[in-house]
Amino acid sequence: MKPLRQQNRQVISYVPRVEPAPPDHALKVEGFRDVWQLRGKYVAFVLIGEHFRRSPTFTVPESAQRWAMQIRQDEEVEE
Repeated sequence: MKPLRQQNRQVISYVPRVEPAPPDHALKVEGFRDVWQLRGKYVAFVLIGEHFRRSPTFTVPESAQRWAMQIRQDEEVEE
């Protein structure tokens, strides 16, 4: 049986973008703390220090909020 991926190939991981603020054209999603709608997809922006971290795009807002909560936990951001 063939291996699923090449053994020596590096695994690519997502590095969150750093933004000064959510863009003006993004729409805040009601009922979610960190989720914004951007071009029909859902994105989370989490304030860490003086900058916002932007999540990858998600198709459902619950996933974006889960990502934001995980980042808060990893970075130990105060509520």
